Amino acid sequence: MIAARGVTKRFGEREVVCGIDFAVARRECVGFLGPNGAGKTTTIRMLTCQSPLGGGEIRVFGLPVGPRNERAIKRRIGVVPQDENLDPDLSVLVNLLVYASYFGVPRAEAARRADELLRLFALSDRQDARIDTLSGGMKRRLSIARALINHPDLVVLDEPTTGLDPQARHLVWEKLRELGRRGTTMLLTTHYMEEAAQLCDRVLIVDAGRVIAEGTPRELVRLHAGREVFEVFPPFDEALRERCAPHASRVEQTPDALRFYLDGDLAAEPLFAALAGREFLHRAANLEDVFLRLTRRDLRD
Repeated sequence: MIAARGVTKRFGEREVVCGIDFAVARRECVGFLGPNGAGKTTTIRMLTCQSPLGGGEIRVFGLPVGPRNERAIKRRIGVVPQDENLDPDLSVLVNLLVYASYFGVPRAEAARRADELLRLFALSDRQDARIDTLSGGMKRRLSIARALINHPDLVVLDEPTTGLDPQARHLVWEKLRELGRRGTTMLLTTHYMEEAAQLCDRVLIVDAGRVIAEGTPRELVRLHAGREVFEVFPPFDEALRERCAPHASRVEQTPDALRFYLDGDLAAEPLFAALAGREFLHRAANLEDVFLRLTRRDLRD
């Protein structure tokens, strides 16, 4: 569905995408993870023909991205942008019908598809409502429904649940999982590591315009974080670190916690004993541990 080789993009003297390679297969959900400024959205904009390709090559549906194939590619893609851009002057239903007309969907077929999508995303009872009366979660669900009205072969979602409360986020996840079961191919960017772990068959971690890791969420956790984590909260001292470090595969200290990672055949019991009497959290390693290890913990703009 997507094949990218040596993709670059420069804004003035600053190169924001520095030779990215990746591929997305049919029926796959692939996540693009990375800190702010990593080049995720710029790459998405190039492959969806919203921004000119800087260098390298992107093929979507086997077609090289560029002016000659722009219409053919856009016709088969559904895009859920980062920022909500629904038409506030139209009702929920009319937003879908008008968008369908851009793709030449016949009116009767557009009405049938809109009805199906409103039921899928639990919006049927709000079909006559104006956009400004919807909650944030409803707007995001409508944006995803709109992206599906043309029956796209590929859906690109740029941070689909940013700003949603946990209930709305989980409802969107449920709907995206249903799309995956139906065989929809998806590419999504997200800052929520749990979202990537829940939805993605495979993830790419991008930093400074380059892909620095790739694999299934489980593979990446095993390779870069280990099996489990002990987090000890301040105050802690060097004596505690020295007492616990021999029982861990890796030790990481930040101002907010002292972390001991276990992998391989290391048993957890010695660490439980070494931490007796201390406040700590014992949990399974996760994708956020991978992300923070590979991209570091410093704040990005």
